[in-house]
Amino acid sequence: MIEPRDLSKNELLALLSDAAKNWLAHDGLWFQATEGKFGMDAAIELDRQAWQIFTQIEAKRIMKRLNMQPGGGIQALIQALQFRLYAFINEQEIIEATETCCVFQMTNCRVQEARKRKNLPDFPCKPVGIVEYTYFARIIDPRIQTRCIACPPDPHPSEYYCQWEFTLESNPR
Repeated sequence: MIEPRDLSKNELLALLSDAAKNWLAHDGLWFQATEGKFGMDAAIELDRQAWQIFTQIEAKRIMKRLNMQPGGGIQALIQALQFRLYAFINEQEIIEATETCCVFQMTNCRVQEARKRKNLPDFPCKPVGIVEYTYFARIIDPRIQTRCIACPPDPHPSEYYCQWEFTLESNPR
């Protein structure tokens, strides 16, 4: 019988990718069930509430795994973004980075690509994304302010689905 500890590095990475896909499938199915019962507005509001809590848990676990202390600035955020579950199944990149600011974009999103294949409009994830990225960044460093550059339902170029700017403020709000 094969156990997880017997897997090679590549097999463990594939397992991690599968687990992230399963997590995203569950998130999507939960959302669809909620939308079906309560409507889109209620589903988005409940999703926002769930992401506000989940994203903080995810950030804290990443920080613990990487032995990061709060207050690590933009470089700590850039590193932590690479370890989010999304990073294992979506294509994302930092397109600008300084000590006080970075611009992050999701160049390929499984959720939006699935909708595109079905000829559906982009999923309007901006209200959830604002909560998700703001709270994630604040856990990494409370001085980081998050600004949405574009996220559906906003228009966006074909090169990305969403884009976010993170700025290190000298005095956190």
